[in-house]
Amino acid sequence: MSDAATEQGRDRARVDGPLKVAGLAPYAYEHEVGEALFLAPVLSTVATGEITGIDTDAARAVPGVHLVLTHDNAPRLALPTLPTLAVLRKPRVRYRGEIVAAVVADTLEAARHAASLVQVGYAPGEADVRVDQHGRDVRSVRRVMGVYPGQHAVGDVDAALAGAAYRVEGDYATPVNHHNPIEPHSAVALWHEGVGRLAGPRTTRLTLWDSNQGVVAPQGVLAGAFGLLPTQVEVISPYVGGSFGTKGMPHPHLVVTVMAARMLPGRAVKVALTRPQMFSGTGYRPETRQRVTLAADEQGRLQAVDHEVFAPVSRVIPWLDPTAGPSLSMYASTTRRVGYRAQHLDIAPGTFMRAPGEYTGMFALESAMDELARDSGIDPIELRLRNEPETDPESGKPWSSRHVTTCLTEGARVFGFEQQQEPGGRREGEWLLGMGVACASFPQMGMGPSLARITFTGGRYVVSMQASDIGTGAWTVLAQIAAQALDVPQDQVEAQIGRSDAPYAIIAGGSTGTFGWGSAVVEAAVAFREEHGSDPAEGATARARGRMPKGVRGVTRMAFGAHFAEVAVSEVSGEVRVRRLYGHFDGGRIMNPRTARSQLVGGMTMGLSGALFEESYRDPRFGHVVNADLAGYHVAAHADVVDVEVGWIGEPDPWMGATGAKGIGEVGIVGVPAAIGNAIFDATGLRLRELPFTPGRVLEAWDGASVAGARA
Repeated sequence: MSDAATEQGRDRARVDGPLKVAGLAPYAYEHEVGEALFLAPVLSTVATGEITGIDTDAARAVPGVHLVLTHDNAPRLALPTLPTLAVLRKPRVRYRGEIVAAVVADTLEAARHAASLVQVGYAPGEADVRVDQHGRDVRSVRRVMGVYPGQHAVGDVDAALAGAAYRVEGDYATPVNHHNPIEPHSAVALWHEGVGRLAGPRTTRLTLWDSNQGVVAPQGVLAGAFGLLPTQVEVISPYVGGSFGTKGMPHPHLVVTVMAARMLPGRAVKVALTRPQMFSGTGYRPETRQRVTLAADEQGRLQAVDHEVFAPVSRVIPWLDPTAGPSLSMYASTTRRVGYRAQHLDIAPGTFMRAPGEYTGMFALESAMDELARDSGIDPIELRLRNEPETDPESGKPWSSRHVTTCLTEGARVFGFEQQQEPGGRREGEWLLGMGVACASFPQMGMGPSLARITFTGGRYVVSMQASDIGTGAWTVLAQIAAQALDVPQDQVEAQIGRSDAPYAIIAGGSTGTFGWGSAVVEAAVAFREEHGSDPAEGATARARGRMPKGVRGVTRMAFGAHFAEVAVSEVSGEVRVRRLYGHFDGGRIMNPRTARSQLVGGMTMGLSGALFEESYRDPRFGHVVNADLAGYHVAAHADVVDVEVGWIGEPDPWMGATGAKGIGEVGIVGVPAAIGNAIFDATGLRLRELPFTPGRVLEAWDGASVAGARA
């Protein structure tokens, strides 16, 4: 077998690594665009109401100010757009932190100073921002994300619960989380001067350098909003400093920046949101309150799963995660029920955040499974093995591949998993030690086919598509896939991604990138060899569309994993320290061990951070986040992440297209909080059902247990 034939699966360093380390990889804000102007937004200070007036005189008087943009002078949008992007159209406010004006100046300092001088008068409305399951405007949900059923039942759940040998019921809560990628939301917009309205369909009128998860979304949304053809909008986004979902769709700052550029043609306008501004208008993971009830027979086999979800949503877009999804398909139970309720509030809308739904729902489900294991006296791994479904319980379809059993058993062996018969038996001074386990799953969604083009030029094969590398290693992995498909060494292949002038590709989201883009690359390579052979001429090119296997709709495709955690809990301070984390994954063929490990360890680190620290606090008067920076919103630091390691099965999934790879960007985060929570119980006997596991919550649980013990 040639070296090229084994290119997939090789441990390859990131081809973009040297540029990033040297600071030479230009992110959105850093592109050279001549004498750029700078935009600073002005955010509303009320949760809802009407704008009675805007005094811009002081701002306009600041030296270097070119434009103060308000609803009075902002360009009208050509077509209706997403509700979140309908800014500077009317004198109204829909949530605190909404953009109500913007200043453009020669320098960032001048723009920010002038923005602080804009005086906005309001007639505040009666805002409803308090989360209350029994408050007003709480509604049953019919559809979640427009795809999943909001109410779903199979079998007589109440009868199964009533007659069960074992039954556990618990209320679980997860907080608002914010994405906080290392690169803030930023963009540069240039409306080209001298290009008339009758310009040809391929004449670029707007160029946008943007930080996004795929150029197709901003290209299409902005074209429609500003009356252009998609081919007249050029989007450039070669390097993206993280996203986790927040850059999947355009946000208001992007529309406002393009508005400003349109009013200042020929001058590039730059925007980079501050960290507090990102907490206001770029989405977040909505909080949830969940009740999970499990019923099992004497052998621990599930007889019923009942999962209720409540979440507050925005009136602008009622974004709700499919939190109960894992309860429909993770374990074999012929009787299942899920239901969603949402409270509509005057708050900013949420959006995708890494493993939306699975992260919150699996915390509740896997914590409840641990409680069931304790109540029934069955080992937690054995309990899960007894409830392995032969087919997808939700649809009845066969699995494309499912290796949860191996993830659990092999993961336990590698980790050395062993829980105590009675919690609290292992101690090192003030620290109580424990271990926990939890499963993880994430659906392998189809977002439609991507296109890829391969061109031979200068002795190299150039693979071109609109794919985006948000830190996942796409620059490297796509070249590896092409090298193997073309049967050439990787150093003869170069990827060109992150530009709208390349063939269409789906966004980097939903863990679909590698297998979706990779299938298109393989098809393009096959087409290239068929058209041009193994000795192509200069400029030879071919393009093709990715294809999934025939009959793919007849199977259920998911990535799986098992997480293992060892924790130490201080009896003195209530602090939880995660000493070890291990995850064993069923992610199909692993295309590049180095980048795959990076994705999985990154997901687990993010899960640890969410389990122990991350929580956004809303002001109960106005609904905005009060700890809106990295001083108040703590994410895990190096000292918090001691020993995180991963392993995988690596067996190709034949239903995942030409690569056989499953998506792994999200499954790594899913089960981590439950594994840590279950380890805390093993260490202390305290069952914590609310994230994050802060010292205050640990001590409160201890106090509660002491009071309950005294009463008993």
